[in-house]
Amino acid sequence: MPKMTTRTMPGTPAAPAVPADPYALRAEDVREAPTAFAGRLRHLGPGFVLSAAVVGSGELIVTTSLGARAGFALLWLVIISTGVKVWVQMELARWTILNGRTALEGYREIGPRIGPVSWINWLWIGMDFAKMFQRGGIIGGTAAACSILWPITGEALSFRSLAVWAVLVTALAIALLGTNKYGMVERLCVASVVIFTLVTVGLALGLPLTEFGYGTGELGEGLSFLIPAGTAGVALAMFGITGVGADEMTTYTYWCLEKGYARWTGPDDGTEDRARRAEGWLKVMRLDVAAGWLICTLCTLSFYVIGAAVLNPQKLVPEGNSMISTLSRIYTDTMGPWAEYVFLVGAITVLFSTLIGSTASVPRLWTNTLGMLGVVDWKDVRARRRTIQILTYCLPTVWASLFLFVQSPVLMVQVGGLGGGVFLLAVVIAAWRLRATGVERRFRGSVWLTVALGVSSAAIVFLGVYGILEVFGVSLTGS
Repeated sequence: MPKMTTRTMPGTPAAPAVPADPYALRAEDVREAPTAFAGRLRHLGPGFVLSAAVVGSGELIVTTSLGARAGFALLWLVIISTGVKVWVQMELARWTILNGRTALEGYREIGPRIGPVSWINWLWIGMDFAKMFQRGGIIGGTAAACSILWPITGEALSFRSLAVWAVLVTALAIALLGTNKYGMVERLCVASVVIFTLVTVGLALGLPLTEFGYGTGELGEGLSFLIPAGTAGVALAMFGITGVGADEMTTYTYWCLEKGYARWTGPDDGTEDRARRAEGWLKVMRLDVAAGWLICTLCTLSFYVIGAAVLNPQKLVPEGNSMISTLSRIYTDTMGPWAEYVFLVGAITVLFSTLIGSTASVPRLWTNTLGMLGVVDWKDVRARRRTIQILTYCLPTVWASLFLFVQSPVLMVQVGGLGGGVFLLAVVIAAWRLRATGVERRFRGSVWLTVALGVSSAAIVFLGVYGILEVFGVSLTGS
């Protein structure tokens, strides 16, 4: 029988094409993974998107303030905070690439369930409400830096100038991400990463040329593995917010899907070809994670060193909006007027890139959550995109409103950091459970990767519990 064809009559409007689904695994989308290092570099991307989101409020606000409070003594915690969490991030991404599902969908499988989702999903919902304060702090910090650089109305840090800049910053983020396509998100984040890495590392390396120089003695003190009295609470906030946090680990799985790592691996048909593709794209993912970690560590260390070398000797622990103005004035006094402008450009880029990352990722996570709760159909591509777009307009507006109400970026960021630290413990549990049930032994990597995951998990649990007990006045050291 001849094959029947459908012909569109002249004047008949064509049916709208169904947009491609980046979350669907189809045999026709498979692609061989690159085997050479240069080829793998060309497929990096999610790690840079994550770096843009990670290096922001925690590094500029909390880490700098902690350096001002504790000096170089907690430098070791900065290194551990940025390095210890990537192994859990990698484990979640491995599960996602092999199963073609998001982390939130994986958390749903970790019992007990409460209604249609798991307790971890409900914990994420609660954490994200706390994180709204942190994102408001990001908008506030960006507005403060912009206002110092160019006060539109009134004094630089007056409410009127901050309010105008907060509205402009929020509107710009929404406008840039109106379509919220992954390609646009990646391009914006890569540009931001290049700028803020050059600026922050350059400023930290330039300090020895000023009166606030530092040497091997200060760096050695920073590796003594001690937590000074009175810094446990802010240290917990820093551990929860610097490096890859629980929400960024979760978000990374969405970027791996939208970049194509899972789609190019293809559905699990049990063949050796599919297993080979999976191993190849998992290697690309590991390199992507390493690149993101390197950027995050360099920038976080730079901000901590700035706080420890410049602010701590002067006994300055800036609070609220004065944090950015204090740092900018110090750079003017030590390096000249040009340094203030460089710092402000770096601060704006760092904070705004975090806002871009949040504006791109949080609507995706909430849409996925609403799908699991039965509010929207996550598998309907049009419904999913429409919901993401609506939330892209609404959520940043809520964050900006919270900033204008609270008016303290440091406090707002610390509230979000504490919420992220608690959720991080649950994510560790999920990572091990999903590894046991959804990752075949051949894909779990070498023994040293398993050991690294174990050390990472133990450090997260220990430091998380230690910090929580210290906050409530229970000392494990007996001091």
